[in-house]
Amino acid sequence: MGSTYSTNNNEGSRTSGLGDLPENCLARILACLDPPDICNLARINRVFRHASSADSVWEVKLPENYRFLAKKLMLYDGSFECLARKDIYVGLCCPVRFSSGTKEVWMDKRCGGICMLVSWKGMKIVGIDDRRYWTHIPTQQSRFHSIAYLQQIWWLQVEGDIEFKFPAGSYSLFFHIKLERPSNGRRCSSTTQKVHGWNIKPARFQFLVSNGQHVISESYLNEHGKWLNYHVGDFEVEDSYKPTKIKFSMTQIDCTHQKGGLALDCVFICSNRTQNMMATY
Repeated sequence: MGSTYSTNNNEGSRTSGLGDLPENCLARILACLDPPDICNLARINRVFRHASSADSVWEVKLPENYRFLAKKLMLYDGSFECLARKDIYVGLCCPVRFSSGTKEVWMDKRCGGICMLVSWKGMKIVGIDDRRYWTHIPTQQSRFHSIAYLQQIWWLQVEGDIEFKFPAGSYSLFFHIKLERPSNGRRCSSTTQKVHGWNIKPARFQFLVSNGQHVISESYLNEHGKWLNYHVGDFEVEDSYKPTKIKFSMTQIDCTHQKGGLALDCVFICSNRTQNMMATY
């Protein structure tokens, strides 16, 4: 970005840089960069600042169906011609809750990919209200400030769904889970003071998309003590303006043994362009 050229003549030497380009030319260059780089370059001087705010720079960064997303996420009902495209981009990056606070959606500020969380409270879980099986634990480890902890159960069945106008592209679906012993202060029965049952038969994860895509994966759960984003699989969205419905589940219904010691936070769906984000959630 520091490329310069010099012109030598009898009157001396003059050095020129990108800041000497017309603002519209500079805006076309900035439009080729990622949003964080655009914002960093806006700090250089007034010319860069003005060029970095041009609608032409941010229009190409917004999802194809950004008008729908702005109405959904920003609760905006006015004319979009009155809003700067940069302001729309910034607004879409702010997380918004819906479905009685059990779902959260936002746009990743680094690449413009859509991300979504579905809390365990927005899922159908067998035995969730029976404290012999599950406990509900407040925690700052979850963006929803609460997790479901499985003490013991014979039949594990967790199901949920989401319907949303995802922008066209590739997406991944994850279960955010952890195997752990109950910590001090939790109201757990004495028979469940350890993680058990996950190495006998695999847990089954699956999802079905309204366009017919169906993914099934099975895995023995054996990594203890840390949160895992279990990657169930990927799916494609072809039409940004058509609602995509996804049904997902996690099951372990072999009744020959009990299972326990599982913490369930949420299901995470994200654009494949946001893979680096998995390290930060």
